[in-house]
Amino acid sequence: MSEQHPSRRLFLATLGAAGAGSLLHGLPSAAQTPAAAVRRIDIHQHFVSPSFYATLNAKNSAAAPIPGLAAWKGYSPASAVEALDRVGIATAMLSITAPGVWFGDVQEARKLAREMNEYAAARMVSDYKGRFGLFAVLPLPDVEGSLKEIEYAFDTLKADGVGLLTSYGNAWLGDPTFAPVLSELNRRKAVVYTHPTDAACCQNMIPRVANQMLEYPMDTTRTIASLIVSETAARCPDVRFIFSHAGGTLIGVSGRLLGPEMTADNLAKPAAPNSRLHHLRRFYYDTAGSANPVNMQALKTLVGTSQIVFGTDAPFVAGAPQVEGLQRAGFSPDELRAVERDNALKLVPRLR
Repeated sequence: MSEQHPSRRLFLATLGAAGAGSLLHGLPSAAQTPAAAVRRIDIHQHFVSPSFYATLNAKNSAAAPIPGLAAWKGYSPASAVEALDRVGIATAMLSITAPGVWFGDVQEARKLAREMNEYAAARMVSDYKGRFGLFAVLPLPDVEGSLKEIEYAFDTLKADGVGLLTSYGNAWLGDPTFAPVLSELNRRKAVVYTHPTDAACCQNMIPRVANQMLEYPMDTTRTIASLIVSETAARCPDVRFIFSHAGGTLIGVSGRLLGPEMTADNLAKPAAPNSRLHHLRRFYYDTAGSANPVNMQALKTLVGTSQIVFGTDAPFVAGAPQVEGLQRAGFSPDELRAVERDNALKLVPRLR
């Protein structure tokens, strides 16, 4: 185990001495306190531990390349904080991105999820007070392991929510296989951040078109549809879902998903209880890769400004152009303030 990553024994000893809450939200140093003017909350930021980075490098190959692997070179908590300061971000919510921790081995996935969660809690959320929150990693599609990790992440690490991929193999989040996990998250009234991946069904479909261009946004929309059509969304009304990239292709297919609900008169009034529009309007959507007038104004029309939260997709995408794009996306000053910070506080109120 490298010096950068605490051993599990040391981590648990520290946890026992400090208490779960003080480890995750420990006392700040002056150098780690954000400037008073920094206010944005980035709901969509990724992280990697040194150990997991080594694992990704070991699994990378020409036949099965790890997406975005080059972006992790030189990554550290300190460099992440420097990037936050450059963009005016007070707090970044950490989550895993594709390919996640599942490589076909149950025990490996459980170990990787636990290591990532403990690293984030000890080396980022605790060491840099107020600068990070944690959407904990789960070893899905391993349901039993995920239920155990939910318990540990919430009860011991005091995580702010969980981070899931949009699909696992050819199963999206409304699949009955995942029902026990969604039920437990509903019981806990959890925040569930989702990040797209390229599903097993849809690899390399168009030559010279990267999966991230088309399949990532499509997979986000597939999982939204899966949750609604399977009635998982109705069964789990207390799960607070966040979807990346303005819901992927949601705007383009919303008429097909909503059917007769998609009328000007219907959009101008509150959605009928438990309707498809109701669920679309209770979900949250981040601005990553979508901070432009077309995406933002269409999303505002469909779900309302109250459901839009700021996200950058760092370290894969630079934050500054997205901040500028959002400022030119047609929001009023009050709406922009809600998107950049206030809406996220409804999801993670401790950040007040």
